[in-house]
Amino acid sequence: MGEELQTWILMVTARAPTNIAVIKYWGKRDEKLILPINDSISFTLDPDHLSATTTVAVSPSFTSDRMWLNGKEVSLGGERYQNCLREIRSRGNDVVDEKNGIVIRKEDWQRLHLHIASYNNFPTAAGLASSAAGFACLVYGLAKLMDVKEKYQGELSAIARRGSGSACRSLYGGVVKWMMGKETDGSDSIAVQLATEKHWEELVILIAVVSSRQKETSSTTGMSQSVETSELLHHRSQEVVPKRILQMEEAIANHDFGSFAKITCADSNQFHAVCLDTSPPIFYMNDTSHRIINCVERWNRSEGTPQVAYTFDAGPNAVMYAPNRKVAGRLLQRLLFYFPPDSSKTLSSYVIGDTSILGEIGVESMKDVESLTAPPELKSESSSSTFPGSIDYFICTRPGKGPILFRNEDQALLNPKTGFPL
Repeated sequence: MGEELQTWILMVTARAPTNIAVIKYWGKRDEKLILPINDSISFTLDPDHLSATTTVAVSPSFTSDRMWLNGKEVSLGGERYQNCLREIRSRGNDVVDEKNGIVIRKEDWQRLHLHIASYNNFPTAAGLASSAAGFACLVYGLAKLMDVKEKYQGELSAIARRGSGSACRSLYGGVVKWMMGKETDGSDSIAVQLATEKHWEELVILIAVVSSRQKETSSTTGMSQSVETSELLHHRSQEVVPKRILQMEEAIANHDFGSFAKITCADSNQFHAVCLDTSPPIFYMNDTSHRIINCVERWNRSEGTPQVAYTFDAGPNAVMYAPNRKVAGRLLQRLLFYFPPDSSKTLSSYVIGDTSILGEIGVESMKDVESLTAPPELKSESSSSTFPGSIDYFICTRPGKGPILFRNEDQALLNPKTGFPL
């Protein structure tokens, strides 16, 4: 590294998606290495709608490692951040930027400091896997900055796992399986892609953000309590999940939405049953969550075959899967009828993401929402309750691709001259 040039800054900006599990990860066999007690399967979501963007920069002028999350500085002293930084730094290679005359030797990565800025385009710590997107993006971006080459397929996913378990699944697009592994060092606990985002591209994913507030019991705390106190958790991990994994892989491979829906709903419900079986019990869902389940179950029963699947992570927000846009439109009509926005909302702030689906169902204004009628499965009931204002907003999305590197410097979150947030 040339001594004559000590004011340079080298940086990259990456984007990584979030993912939502349809076979849940809950419980660790090793807290330090973040090794799960069962396999899990997830869908990566379209990063245009749910993702983390992270800029990582290195400079000899930086005096310490620093990070800013959504505009606020956060400590990098935590074990999870330190694990990721240590593992990536140890794999760094020589980097030469001929255009700017920068030469970094692999041994320099141990002493050079980093500045990191990250931004989520969706709520943090509200049960939408923000940590998965964040740590996946951090590891992916650092690997690009330091020219890290995987020695085996999935090595980067094993590093991201050290930051947040489900982050390993966000290093791939489409459908991803996190294998629990058997090795004590965690080297075989990696993510593998089962199918690309194009495999089942007709799927529409609709998210009801019931609450964007940070959850009361973190996933880390909740898992630890469940492992210690829930008998149902151990029955689930040893007896139920191994069979469901095989069934889910088959359903996805065959585009069998009926089987997919039944397994997805059952696994979500069992996960939350485990939370209730924990001592003290953990309540991630709320009354609105239960009403959404009731809405979907009633419709599915009335049709005689599953129309929609639902799943809830560690939070009250519902993630619903529809087999195509037509069914997704019918789902959105029902949700807007049951859960209309309060008077402070506009339609453009209440339904975000791929909003073209609104036009397909003839909803183009708040007056159209107000004129929606009760769905057919309610016709026999004397009254139909609605719950205005109980949902913050909806996100319409789809299966998405994995992390990418931004080539345009305009996407950077750090000033290229100072290395501090813009």
